[in-house]
Formats: sequence, structure tokens, C-alpha cells
Amino acid sequence: MSELTASRPLGGQRRGDAPHRQRPRGRRWANLVIGILIMVVMLFPVYWMINVSLQPINGAIEANWFPWNAQLSAYIEVIGAQGPNLVTSLLVAIGSVVLSLAIATPAAYALSRSPGRMVDIVLFLILITQMIPGIVVANALYPAFNDLGLLDSIPGLILADASAGIPFAIILMRAFMSNIPTEIIEAAWVDGASSFRAFWSVVIPVSRNALVTAGLFTFLFAWSDFLFALTLTTTPKVRPITLGIFEYLSSTNENWSQVMATAGLASIPAIALLLAAQRFIASGVTGGAVK
Repeated sequence: MSELTASRPLGGQRRGDAPHRQRPRGRRWANLVIGILIMVVMLFPVYWMINVSLQPINGAIEANWFPWNAQLSAYIEVIGAQGPNLVTSLLVAIGSVVLSLAIATPAAYALSRSPGRMVDIVLFLILITQMIPGIVVANALYPAFNDLGLLDSIPGLILADASAGIPFAIILMRAFMSNIPTEIIEAAWVDGASSFRAFWSVVIPVSRNALVTAGLFTFLFAWSDFLFALTLTTTPKVRPITLGIFEYLSSTNENWSQVMATAGLASIPAIALLLAAQRFIASGVTGGAVK
């Protein structure tokens, strides 16, 4: 016993423990440096966009690496020219979120509580809709919207963008709602709640993370949509900000500061939503990953 005690240092640490304890620390520093480098590479286009927008130049390659003489003249001109387009995109994105969640939430709940192989078939068909190229859907919607009088209209763009957001929202929320314990729903029924009341007062509050995540992704898709906007609008009456940037770029391609200022203003709503909802996203996306 005395030999074992003498061969082991105080605190129970062995001779070979010190190198093993140092390796994770060096690995953490290496991972930190790699993460910073990746972040710099990914954020550099955003920095260059802001940098060019603050410099009164005609070409992007003429910009300095830092805006020493920063000016806001490009933003002032862009707000007046692209303000209506920003409002149009905001209305379309919010409308798409409301419509997508109104349809996808009850559909996801019904699929999560329906037994049988038919549910798997329905989910497979929903997944197939996500694989269809957007140009195919846009070309198919054009004659239908033309007959219904939905071309060049905000409701038409809302329907088109929601058609892409609904399948994703159903798949995401169904995976989350499948993990909701049946006991809490049955407890609501025992207390006298109807099926709709249990869905409204129990399931929806519990599924808040999934709802926020699905709504955020639908908003980002509708906000950045270019294909549906280009196909389903033929006049300047309704023009989202993506088409505004496209037309602005083609008409004023010599003034890159205004082009970058437009792109910077269009990025603000998406960045604000991501910052506000980041604590819900991880829970919403991984909510159905663990049984």
C-alpha cells in the first residue's frame, strides 16, 4: 500500500495526466482560431457592402478598404427611390408567414397525431414538393394567376411565396409536435376542453419554438424571393425590393454606392429577425430530432 501511495502524487494525479490535460486546451485555441477565420471569410461580403455604400465612388473596385470619408448620401437617395419596394416586400413576407402558419400548423398537428403508413406517404409527397425547381412552379402559377387576376398583386405574391413555405413548415412542426406528450392533451380533454381548444391552448403554446422557426424561414424566403417576383409581376405597380435592386443595378450600374446601400437596407429586416429569434431557432430545428 505504501508503494502505491508513493508512486501516485497528491490528489490522485498520475504522471501522464498533465500532457493529456494540456491537449484539449490547445485544441480549443485551434478551434477558436479556425472559427474566427471562417467568420471573417463569411462576413467579409457584408463588410464590403457597407464599406462601398459609404463611399462616393462609381466602381466597387475603386473603394478603399475602410471608409475614411464616410457619407450617407447614397442611403438618403435610396430610401426615397426604394422605400415603396421595401414596404411591398415587407407586406408580402408578413402575409406569407401568416398564411403559411395558418395552414401548416393544423396540418402538422393532424399528421403528428394520425397513426398509420398513410402519414409517411403524405410526408413523402410533401417532401417531393420541396424538390421541384422554383422555375417550374413559377411557370405553372403564371397562367393560373393570370386567369384569377392575381398577377401584379400583393395577394398573388403572398400565395406564391406561401406555397414554398408551407411544405417546409409542415415537416418542421410535425417533427416537433410528434414529441409532445399525449398526456397533456388528454388532460385538457378531461378538463372539458374540446379538440380545438386543446390544440389552441396547449399544443400551440408548447410548439412556440417550432412556430417561430418555421415563420422565420418563411419570412426569409419571401423576403429574398426573386424568381416568383420576376415571373408574376409584369408592371412596376407591385415591385419587391429584390426586383428593385435588379432594376437599380441595371439602370445605375455605374453608381455602386447606391446599389450597395439598397442591398444594405434590404438586409436590415432579416438581420433583425435573426438576432431576435436566434434563441428559438436551435430548439425549433432540433425539437423533433430526439425521441
